[in-house]
Amino acid sequence: MKKIGLIGGTGPESTLMYYKELNKRTDELTNGKEMPDIAIESVNFRKAWDYVANEKYDLLADYLAEKAKSLVDSGSEVTAMTAVTMHMVFDEVCEKAGADLVSIPEALKDEILQRGIRKVALFGTIFTMEQDYMKTPLVNAGIEVFVPEKEDRDLIAKRILEELELGIVKESTLAEFVKIINKMKEEKGIEALILGCTELPLLLNSDNCPVICLDSVEIHLQKLIKLAME
Repeated sequence: MKKIGLIGGTGPESTLMYYKELNKRTDELTNGKEMPDIAIESVNFRKAWDYVANEKYDLLADYLAEKAKSLVDSGSEVTAMTAVTMHMVFDEVCEKAGADLVSIPEALKDEILQRGIRKVALFGTIFTMEQDYMKTPLVNAGIEVFVPEKEDRDLIAKRILEELELGIVKESTLAEFVKIINKMKEEKGIEALILGCTELPLLLNSDNCPVICLDSVEIHLQKLIKLAME
């Protein structure tokens, strides 16, 4: 089985989720015979987020590439970032590190096409919703991607940063998000919602989401396991 390398810490909650699920699922798939070798390079979340917030994208790419290269040099064969927002510099990180990381947007695009879905909403950090790194692969494949209106984007981003990144899950926040989803379903005709932040599955899932719930973490995990077991 191939060694898995994770660039984690952005944020810690999603890194824990990746680590636990990769071990648990591989153990189940191999009937208790194997669990993966996993290396984690955990970044300073505050440092990385400062680069993002202040648009210091070159410094962010350098910082993440340093982590990716360390993972590859230590023998990781399947390498990935455990945060959607950090994919804003995905191509630059791959180039600087000389490594092919497993992309969340590309894995998501393949899943959406396979399901025949054509209209999706995207929730995530303010950067994920307002920039194009998550949308471009989908739009290029003929998928319509909608984001909430400005006031709702600000609310979603605030709840992610001040609650979910810290592992805080509130019923009141779920109610707010469901209201936004229903509005987009009525006004935009969305068929599905992309959980475009790796902490969003702490709050939303297929049981409480009014439309098809596309968990980017779940889809990414499946891709990583498939590649590691090939």
